[in-house]
Amino acid sequence: MNSIFSDRISDVPRSFIREILKVALDPSVISFAGGLPNRELFPVEEIREATNKVFGIHGRDIFQYSNSEGYQL
Repeated sequence: MNSIFSDRISDVPRSFIREILKVALDPSVISFAGGLPNRELFPVEEIREATNKVFGIHGRDIFQYSNSEGYQL
């Protein structure tokens, strides 16, 4: 036994998406692939503030599944 994977896994093609994401992790690369916006544009402070507010109001309840209509205020 030379491999921990079954023989059929050797026939699975490489994932194009996975390969794009590997390259996109390089900070010197500007990727124009869909779904990979410039990380410098994320509003981190605003998201942190909103997250802290939600945790302060609802605490652990925000981790529970809810109805499909969304969280009821």
